[in-house]
Amino acid sequence: MQFGRTYEEFTVGDVYRHWPGKTVTEYDDHLFCLLTMNHHPLHMDSNYAEKTTDFGKNVVVGNYIYSLLLGMSVPDVSGKAIANLEVESLKHVAPTFHGDTIYGETEVLDKTPSKSKTDRGIVHVETKGYKQDGTLVCVFRRKVMVPTATYIKERGGEQPGRPELGGQ
Repeated sequence: MQFGRTYEEFTVGDVYRHWPGKTVTEYDDHLFCLLTMNHHPLHMDSNYAEKTTDFGKNVVVGNYIYSLLLGMSVPDVSGKAIANLEVESLKHVAPTFHGDTIYGETEVLDKTPSKSKTDRGIVHVETKGYKQDGTLVCVFRRKVMVPTATYIKERGGEQPGRPELGGQ
């Protein structure tokens, strides 16, 4: 399984379709709200959501959807990252509800070699999240500092911290 890319492996215009998707449950939404101390009744109180909102039901907290898409993109984009440098923009385009399944894809917008170190570069990407019916729900752009192949080789290869297991 691939886990991220080196700078050389990114090509401007490439689109990575992240797999698998994730069906969002009420438990997922409530746990995220509790962990982040977001107690807005739109997310936590179905009676409130049914009687006082335009949606008529609970809406999944948008930052969970963003976090989910960011996580989905790790094997394709930032698994080898040195650092996530910037989230340039984040747009919540449409609501997500309990039971919706989220799918993501990331496009490489640009890449720039580091000005200060030759063993890394900056990759600019846009990630989009869709519901099962194709509705766009979330879009964000970020810049990621990724290593070159030389950086990986000089630090012991793909899994330098992994211990040798069995048969020793």
